[in-house]
Amino acid sequence: MGENQKLLRILGNKDVLALAFGSMIGWGWVVTTGLWITEAGSIGAILAFLIGGVLVLLVGLTYAELASSMPLVGGEHVYTFKAMGRIASFIATWAIIFGYVSVVAFEAVAFPTVFEYLVPDFSQGYLYTIAGWDVTVTWAGIGILGSILIAWINYRGIKFTSAVTFIFMLLIILSGILLITGGTMAGNVQSMQPLFEEGMAGILTVVIMTPFMFVGFDVIPQTAEEINLPKKRIGQLLVFSVTLAIVWYVAVIFGVSRVLNPSAIAESNLVTADAMATAFGGSQLMGNILVIGGIGGILTSWLGFYVGGSRAIFALARAGILPKSLGELHPKYKTPYKAILLIAVLSTAAPLLGRPALAWFVDAGGIGLVVAWLLVAISFIMLRKKSPEMNRPFKLPGGSLLGWIAAIMAGGVTILYLPGMPSALGVTEWIIVGFWTLLGVILYNYSIRKYGKDNADKHMNDEINRIA
Repeated sequence: MGENQKLLRILGNKDVLALAFGSMIGWGWVVTTGLWITEAGSIGAILAFLIGGVLVLLVGLTYAELASSMPLVGGEHVYTFKAMGRIASFIATWAIIFGYVSVVAFEAVAFPTVFEYLVPDFSQGYLYTIAGWDVTVTWAGIGILGSILIAWINYRGIKFTSAVTFIFMLLIILSGILLITGGTMAGNVQSMQPLFEEGMAGILTVVIMTPFMFVGFDVIPQTAEEINLPKKRIGQLLVFSVTLAIVWYVAVIFGVSRVLNPSAIAESNLVTADAMATAFGGSQLMGNILVIGGIGGILTSWLGFYVGGSRAIFALARAGILPKSLGELHPKYKTPYKAILLIAVLSTAAPLLGRPALAWFVDAGGIGLVVAWLLVAISFIMLRKKSPEMNRPFKLPGGSLLGWIAAIMAGGVTILYLPGMPSALGVTEWIIVGFWTLLGVILYNYSIRKYGKDNADKHMNDEINRIA
């Protein structure tokens, strides 16, 4: 690989943490906290996020060991290839790209919902109705413009992206601390009733939403070739970012449920903003401050998943498992610009689907994430057996045990999406999953026919041997 085709190794502690935590804390906590509480009850929602958080933490630990052992762009692509070969590697990486593209599309749809809260009568120029919801020119237009802006920032380079992400992460943390402290001090236990809603079924309904809310820690392995830190630190930052996100989500649910009772939640268009306003004596200004923090969440998540998705596409293309043109770096900015443009094309159209698409992307994208996490956990177990001599700067105690627990939990959550389960995906979500699967099959077969299986395998083995 020539010098011109190398990613820039420039990310430090602050950059990596901002990318991972900023990716995990998107807009979801602003718009869907009320849904979590109404589906499972206040304590039920907290329990669901603790269960989801433990799953993600265990999976994150397996990632941490593998990322520090094989700090190569593409993350899952590398670990699953070394453990199980090319086909498993493609399935895992294509699944995680699906999750990332779903988040990017989600944020493009979420962006206009901010303006609905901040600007009276913002939605103008009726176009058509989807799933009972009216799509308008201004609503879809602001989502499309936002998507183009985020693609441009990513196009301009990883350092620029991480600097912008860090600024917005500080904005999120400030607004979140105000909500959590205000809600805790001004609220009361009575507002938290009912503590549980629909029992275990309610909790499981929220559990399947959690992978989508926690995804983002795996942006760290995707950018491994751009991180300028000791290998062990990569693992430490990954685990720290997940822990921080668990604390964040639990605290937000606690703060909101103490201020708004179920009937107030049902009447609210933007629950966290209304909770913030209520906590500070009905101050609309404080509600707007929360929304501005939420905009920070949209932008950090949006930026982070462009980074993760484009690096995963770049890694597959560089190996000849996707069209090789997607593996080209920009001569000046050293970004995988064609992969960034592909994600931009896929996600910029998302606002045209209207607000109902938020739920479709959360549920459909979630299954891609847990399938990838399951395959990484299995790879962790297999590599402990197959390659005990491998250098592991961030080595987990307890042998393969944590990997087995992570694999069983990821497999269990995957089953929750399947038909017949109380939290199964709907027809629209399965159509989205089916489209992505078909696209993957077509691109994989085209690339393998064009470049050859041996070429892909040789490239991957050379890369892994290079850092061994």
